[in-house]
Amino acid sequence: MKHLSGYRIMWVMVLFDLPVVEPEERRAYTRFRNFLLDQGFEQAQFSVYVRHTSGKEAVDALTRKIEDEVPANGKVDILQFSDKQYENIVSFRGKSNKSNPKNPQQFVLF
Repeated sequence: MKHLSGYRIMWVMVLFDLPVVEPEERRAYTRFRNFLLDQGFEQAQFSVYVRHTSGKEAVDALTRKIEDEVPANGKVDILQFSDKQYENIVSFRGKSNKSNPKNPQQFVLF
């Protein structure tokens, strides 16, 4: 069994810009968003979703799944970074500097 550390656990951030002018585009947006939620992602901001994984191999598998679900006219970017890098994120909510997002208490395998 591999040791899970802050350098092995990886985070995936999906940022997307999908057209929503036509009804079919809105349906494609909804399908893609629901797909991300079904894959265990949480909404961080509008069109920005994050999730942690067990490591690089899981990130690669997840990236392939996302690639298969990208709508025809969509722009999707995927960022990946370690748990140690994620703990250094600075978040602003209005004028105040809030504490960093909380990492999960326990790693859950899906």
